[in-house]
Amino acid sequence: MVKETGYYDILGVKPTATPDELKKAYRKLALKYHPDKNPSEGERFKAISQAYEVLSDPEKKRLYDEYGEKGIKEGGHSGSSPMDLFEMFFGMGGRQRHAGPKKGKDVVYQLGVSLEQLYNGSTKKLAISKKVACDKCEGRGSSDPKKGYVSCEKCHGSGRQVRVQQMAGESLNPKDRCKTCEGARIIKQKKILEVHIDKGMSDGQKITFSGEGDFEPGLDQSGDLIVVIDEQEHPMFKRSRTSNADLIMAMEITLTEALCGMQKGIKTLDDRTLVVSSLPGEVIKHGAIKCIMNEGMPHWKNPYEKGRLIIQFTVKFPDNLEPSTVPQLEQLLPPRPVVTLPTDDTAEDVVLMDLDLEKESYMRNDRRAAYYDEDEGGPGAGSGVQCAAH
Repeated sequence: MVKETGYYDILGVKPTATPDELKKAYRKLALKYHPDKNPSEGERFKAISQAYEVLSDPEKKRLYDEYGEKGIKEGGHSGSSPMDLFEMFFGMGGRQRHAGPKKGKDVVYQLGVSLEQLYNGSTKKLAISKKVACDKCEGRGSSDPKKGYVSCEKCHGSGRQVRVQQMAGESLNPKDRCKTCEGARIIKQKKILEVHIDKGMSDGQKITFSGEGDFEPGLDQSGDLIVVIDEQEHPMFKRSRTSNADLIMAMEITLTEALCGMQKGIKTLDDRTLVVSSLPGEVIKHGAIKCIMNEGMPHWKNPYEKGRLIIQFTVKFPDNLEPSTVPQLEQLLPPRPVVTLPTDDTAEDVVLMDLDLEKESYMRNDRRAAYYDEDEGGPGAGSGVQCAAH
């Protein structure tokens, strides 16, 4: 049982969600609330990105499920110990709770990248908006170094007292507030980052910019900015699920090409043309799968080695033939199989008709929907055929 469900609630999924379900939910929300489409939803987009960043990482997810958000910040420490209580009452002694500097929250951005860019490598510019320390007051909240925030005398800056639940821990005289940040110690800053896409990178792969996340007052350093690659669909090629370096494509050929030989050109992702051909007499069957070695995606960090280009052939048959050509064609093709049929009255001639299963499925669903509308008194109620009373 998980300790908190806040991150799951943000993504609209259950704690039992699979990695694919998490990814699908994140993509849907990130697309809807991206600042480019909804400038007013910047904070919500960051919350969505933060939730996915934690839940998509197995170790961070484990810490969150066991300890909650506090566990993510503190690396797994949760709950109160006798020493914690001692520190609360007397503000002294105690153990060191944090190993290493305290960091702000990481910020996650989703970056759309084409298959061509992943094949050839590229550099993309990413415009970000992040919280930084106010340059006017250097993050103090006051332009006068002598009149910055002061610690609470009762809680010594811890923000806690035994008699109260929560306090700010620090205070600043309103007269001393920095005019640039209004005493908040932080300001929004726009920045352009260059994101280097290496050859062979994959969908969902992460590129980390250390210290480019948000600055939070009181913490030792800013969080990181994490760019998640979102591979865009390509009209011709797809990456294989079993081998990320293999590319898959479909090639349609005519019946004549399948039986008598063909020659086709394939435009590669780096603007070359591969010429594929078959010899006369070499039959390519419908659904046949062939491959070209070393013409797939480059291997990440080893771009001189590539996967395979896998081609699945579909044979397009003619809609009909001229009856006069059938005897000539029959002489060229292998003989028909001999079929023995009964000669008595048990044999019946029937007619073959075209059937569109997809269209029939739509019609069946429409009829089902109309039936339920009528049954529930909805918009379709009364539209069906009724029996006439005599």
